[in-house]
Amino acid sequence: MIIKAKHNFIIHPVFKQFSRVMINRHFSRVEIIGDAEVSSDRSILLLSNHSSWWDGFWHLLLNMKVFKKKFHFMMLEEQLKKHWYFNYTGAFSVNKSAKSVVETIQYAAELLSHPGNLVLMFPQGKIESIHKHSFDFEKGVQKIIEKTDRSQVQILFLVNSIDFFINKKPSLYQYIKEYAASDTDYLALAQNYNAFFKESIKHQTEKEV
Repeated sequence: MIIKAKHNFIIHPVFKQFSRVMINRHFSRVEIIGDAEVSSDRSILLLSNHSSWWDGFWHLLLNMKVFKKKFHFMMLEEQLKKHWYFNYTGAFSVNKSAKSVVETIQYAAELLSHPGNLVLMFPQGKIESIHKHSFDFEKGVQKIIEKTDRSQVQILFLVNSIDFFINKKPSLYQYIKEYAASDTDYLALAQNYNAFFKESIKHQTEKEV
């Protein structure tokens, strides 16, 4: 049985404020790059690279600033049991070695049936080096989309990248793009995400200090 997401009326607001404080303290700036228009009448499936301990803070703050949806994210069951407090700020579990993965897929699809929700996924299924520029997606993301009404779900790609340049603290750059194509095969999603990732990093390397 999966652990379903909760939004505790104390823990969730505290975690949102904590995310804001931590990023303001440890990063010199946050720049959001992209022209994706958020739809108020569609839910969001946010697909992102998974590269650091900071990921949860980055995504939660981005949701507060840009998407303004009810925040949910998929997390490995063993990690969620270890860090139980994440459950009270939108985390739900997945156990890839158990039959409950089917329940997780159905639950994620149900969340996406409500336009006020956002579901964050790291479709490569694991944390990887920030220097890795090509990602293999797992089939779960395709299975979730197949169980939704595609017209009611906005699929967004997100690339998180950091640079120091001349600053003591790093700057965070968040690149956003909507995936509007009809092909939601996990291989097609990976191919398009990788192309966007490379485009984002090219933009990053050409930035003027």
